[in-house]
Amino acid sequence: MPRTFPSDFLFGAATAAYQIEGAAFEDGRTASIWDHFSRLPGAVINADNGDVATDHYHRYAEDVQVMKQLGLQTYRFSTSWSRVRPDGGPVNQKGIDFYSRLVDELLGAGILPWLTLHHWDMPQALEEKGGWTSRDTVDRFVEYALSVHDALGDRVTKWTTHNEPWCSSFLSYTGGEHAPGRQSILDGMLASHHLLLSHGRTVQELRARDESLDFGITLNLTNGEPVDPEDPADVNAARKVDGQFNRWFLEPIFHGQYPADVIEDIRGVDSAAVDGFLAAVQPGDLDVVSTQLDFLGVNYYHGEFVTGSVPENPAPKGEAPSSRPKRSPFPAMEGVHWAERGYKRTNMNWEVDFPGLTHLLNRVWDDYAQSAGVPLYVTENGASYTDELVDGAVHDSERVEFVRGHVAAVHDAIEAGTDVRGYFYWSLLDNYEWAWGYAKRFGIVRVDYDTQVRTIKDSGKEYARIIAARSADAPAV
Repeated sequence: MPRTFPSDFLFGAATAAYQIEGAAFEDGRTASIWDHFSRLPGAVINADNGDVATDHYHRYAEDVQVMKQLGLQTYRFSTSWSRVRPDGGPVNQKGIDFYSRLVDELLGAGILPWLTLHHWDMPQALEEKGGWTSRDTVDRFVEYALSVHDALGDRVTKWTTHNEPWCSSFLSYTGGEHAPGRQSILDGMLASHHLLLSHGRTVQELRARDESLDFGITLNLTNGEPVDPEDPADVNAARKVDGQFNRWFLEPIFHGQYPADVIEDIRGVDSAAVDGFLAAVQPGDLDVVSTQLDFLGVNYYHGEFVTGSVPENPAPKGEAPSSRPKRSPFPAMEGVHWAERGYKRTNMNWEVDFPGLTHLLNRVWDDYAQSAGVPLYVTENGASYTDELVDGAVHDSERVEFVRGHVAAVHDAIEAGTDVRGYFYWSLLDNYEWAWGYAKRFGIVRVDYDTQVRTIKDSGKEYARIIAARSADAPAV
């Protein structure tokens, strides 16, 4: 039987404001933490920044026509806090008008707008007042969210509060790899809590305005797998990965509590950080964090194959080789080592593991979402490869295989009884890849950064074929 998707299943693609918009200081927009961080020596490969990016701010209508050509049913984009409320201050009408034009363009093309309020680019002025380590930022975020809703709430029905709060907290405030580049266990913990608190507050405020809208959050999740399931040290290594990457966010969102084992792991490394974190979690906070969701976004790129001993075959590192000092984003990962298991890898050194997506979706559904009645969407899944433009075409056969395999994996999860209602490929366009600058290409549409010419890759044509057939078994390109 052909693996055909339900009639209401949504196929889309995703982007983020700082990665594509450009126009960094036009029409009232002021600096975000990424405008600042990208200018720190050694923070980003080649000192690249998002000042121009893919110039989506000026080319959005052209990009929507590309989406329509691909047959996308929905488009996940983020609004820039620094464009809507520059420096965290009053609303910038020119900034919000841009998103209003984009939404109208999408609706005119028959594409469902899927809005993310925060994809890592908070105003630098707020970072200088404490950023996500400050509880005051929660109030500022709610103000910003309400301002976006004031302008777009009549046309946008799908609202995501935050994209990947693990990255906005631990990778950014503990690991120092992403903006703002801090390296503090306590700061990462505080940022994670305030991100989640602002999520819950925003959902409550927006739902009070309009119960017909759908509200959720997107988490980047993984499978922590032990090299030897019979080895207690390997099993413990996998528990640590799962705890500090997955459960630190899933447990408070769905169960109203932070995982006790992870808190004790971190206490063993930095007891003062744990004490400071627990003091910041005020009575009632976790009731707000665990506000009922209408959906959960799951971002999946690869799994984690770990052991408690030094492996003979260590896995290659996947972080950007930037020269600015950084540390592990995991607060308590001592004794955990990543091992190679022979899977194909992208040019980010990330494993390609199709069944891993099925397993992850089923696990999240079984352990968290099903009992809460919360459907899942794969809100990001993508790969960077070394693409070449030859005679006006990009024959990215590895990405074609990547798309086909992961779409099939989503269908396998649905067949297993997991309520998955959509798949968004990351990314629609080649773009600014954070600490990697423009060194990595994830798009199904190639962008020539000198001319801004868009070229649909073979993977984009393949994805269009899958969407048209609504089947994981669409004929190969």
